[in-house]
This record gives sequence, structure tokens and C-alpha cells, in this order.
Amino acid sequence: MDATAFFKSIAGKRVAFCGIGRSHMPLMELFKKHEAIVSARDRRSFQELGENGRILQDLGIDLILGKDYLHDLNEDIIFRTPGMPFHLPELEAARKHGQAVTSEMELFFKLCPCKIYAVTGSDGKTTTTTLLSEFLKAEGKTVHLGGNIGRPLLPEIESISPDHVVVAELSSFQLISMRQGPDVAVVTNLAPNHLDIHKDMDEYVDAKKNLVLHQDGFSRTVLNADNEITAGFKDLVRGDCWQFSRVTEPARGAFCDGEKITVNGQPLMNVEEIKLPGWHNVENYMAAIAAAWGDVSPENMRKVAREFGGVEHRMEFVRELGGVKYYNDSIASSPSRTISGTLSCYDKNLILICGGYDKHIPYDPLGTPICERVKELILMGDTAEKIEQAVVSCPEYSEGLPSIHHVSDMPGAVALAHKLAAPGDVVSLSPASASFDLYPGFEARGRHFKELVNRL
Repeated sequence: MDATAFFKSIAGKRVAFCGIGRSHMPLMELFKKHEAIVSARDRRSFQELGENGRILQDLGIDLILGKDYLHDLNEDIIFRTPGMPFHLPELEAARKHGQAVTSEMELFFKLCPCKIYAVTGSDGKTTTTTLLSEFLKAEGKTVHLGGNIGRPLLPEIESISPDHVVVAELSSFQLISMRQGPDVAVVTNLAPNHLDIHKDMDEYVDAKKNLVLHQDGFSRTVLNADNEITAGFKDLVRGDCWQFSRVTEPARGAFCDGEKITVNGQPLMNVEEIKLPGWHNVENYMAAIAAAWGDVSPENMRKVAREFGGVEHRMEFVRELGGVKYYNDSIASSPSRTISGTLSCYDKNLILICGGYDKHIPYDPLGTPICERVKELILMGDTAEKIEQAVVSCPEYSEGLPSIHHVSDMPGAVALAHKLAAPGDVVSLSPASASFDLYPGFEARGRHFKELVNRL
């Protein structure tokens, strides 16, 4: 079914959007335009919704709010927001009654008329997704970039032509119910994450597998050969399997020997050509290169490598003050992200601001790299005690190395970092934790950090 036929089919249908947020707001207006009977359901009160509530009210959308917002969920089509658990009893009951329970990305994949490149992983997926889009734009393609990276794609569906391309970042929450694969799938890496939402690590990994499981023989799959979990996906691949590695050159894919990147044995670029710092970004480049190889010229790949300056909140340079450099790595919402990012780039002169919301993932892996590379550790948030315990209990720790400090909030952290820093030091916000104890998202956390640093 194409988009035109689908939107004709929903006229007069009752459609519920469960969760009023970034992805559902434009969709409700779109469905209303196509004469669906739209309702918006959310746990929050009208006052808590703020401007979104007023916008929906003005559109004539029925608002079902409060703690019983999923009661009597009887609409014909039900959209769940990505963060809503797939197996909620109310959603399970709706499926048993024959109602269509879906999500924005599921429907988008069903209706999209053009080639889809999709990226998932625990770390690096936003940078890899952005690099892929930059490669394709450099090649002259019309690119629709979205998904978990910032904007919903379904509201654009009527403007997408068969000769366009889509580049989508997908989270485990979006993938858990996905039953259709992209033309090109990329899995950057997998490590424990989001265990506050998923019932266990197996469910998290199984959600990620859905990106690969539903591809066909004409597809391409790109896997990280150096990550044990993603390498294990190889047996699931039904199409053309590519890998990337910094350890062993794959039979088909991208390889870095520490100095240059090769593709299927042919030299492509030197590592020093890549403007983004860090070996994790070399891996992100290899993933994007393997995904786009054959669709983008080597010359355009090298051009992007030389010119692309990075994505906000990802090892983002903020300023230099008094010989001290400040970086915003707020995207680092897991230990593995902090380890592969900030803790892989700096040695001995690092002042690290860490801690935040607890996603119930292990913090032990942070201990050794922090002891080896951090001189001053500034902790805040729910995970502060767990991170301190990971540091002081590791064999490399000795009293005062690193020096550990506790603060209550970001202003306190930035003020203390400024006080402790000496010329030549690096201050990095790389929390290894989610932001939800103090901020609505990592973007708000990173921007607050930058505002405070720029006021120093």
C-alpha cells in the first residue's frame, strides 16, 4: 500500500496516539487532516502538557489524560510512543481484540517508497547516521534524515519520491515491534543499556536483532566484527553481509590498521584525514563507509571526512579558557559510551563530570579507565555512588588517584571543575548515565553545561 491509498483508508477511522511527544504531535495533525477521528492519550494533566495541550485542543483532538489514560482503549488504530513498553496489558488486550497496535516507524517502513538505510546500536548510532546522510548528500541525493535522531519521518511520507533516500536512526524501543527490514542495516555495537525499561539484556538485544531479522536477500547488513554481540548477528543475515573492524580485516567490509582505512582490501583514506577525534569515530566512519559503499564515491567519502565537524553533544568542543579546554559529551548516557568517547581521547589531564539517572546497568567497566586517565572526578545524580564504587574497588585505584568530588547539580560541577583545572587540562561532561533525574533529555543537559561554561 502506498501513502495515498493508506490515508484514504483512514478517513472516519478512530486513531489513538498514546503519549503526546515529539513524534506524535505532527502525526496527529496529519491524521486529522486526512479525516481520521483522532484522540491523544497521556498520563500527564492538561496543565503539564503546556503548549502541546493547547495546540491539540485547538485542532479539535480529543484529550484523554491522567493516570487512567489507557482505560477503555477501543480505537481502531493505536500508536504507541517509542518509550511505551510493548507488552503493556492494555496494548496486549487491544491486539487480542483485533485492533491495530503500531508505531510511527513501523508504518513509515510499510509506506516508504524509496531506499532506507537504518542504523542502531548502543553507542555511535547518531554520528554514524549523520555521516551516512552527509555521504549521500555529498553524492547529490535528496536525503530524509530522522527517526530517533530528532524528527519523525512519517509526517514527510507524502513528499518522499522513489529516487530519494531515507537515513533513519532506530532505538531498541522503536525496533522491539518492527517486522520489516531496511534495504541497508547497520548495527554499530551493543552493550548493556536501557535496562530500566527492558525486562533484561536479552530483550534489549532481541529488539536490536529485529533490524536484521526482517531483511531479505537483496539487502545489505553491516556489523561490528569487534563487538561480540553484534558479530553474533552474522548468522541471522539473509543478504549481503559486510563487517568493520580494527582488529582483523573482514572478507567483505572496512578495516583500519591504525593508520589507514581500507575497503575490501583497497585503500580509502588515512585516519589523519578524519576531522572528528577519537577511535570511536574511526569506527563510526567505517560503519558508514560499509553501508554507503557503491552508492557514494570514495572522493565524496574523503571530502566528508575532512570537513565534517561532528554532531552537537558528542565530544563537542565548547571553549578554551585559561589554557583549559571544555567539551560537551552529554550524549554519553552509558558507561560504554563514556569509555569509547571521552576516556579514549585524553590521558592524565582529564577532569571528568559524571553521573545522572540510573538505567540499572553495570558501572564496573568505568573503574579502570577512570583510574588510568582521570585526575579529578566530579560526580552528581543518582549514579554517583555506583560510579564511585566502581572506581575505588578496581585494582588500579589508589587513594586520591583520581580525586573524587560530589556535587548536587550542574552549576556546582562546572564551578568546581573551573576551580580545579590548570592550564593544559581538559574538562569533559561525559555522564555515563541518562539525564532524567535532572533534565528532560541529554540535549537539555548538554546545553545547560555549555551555557554555564560560556559564562565562566
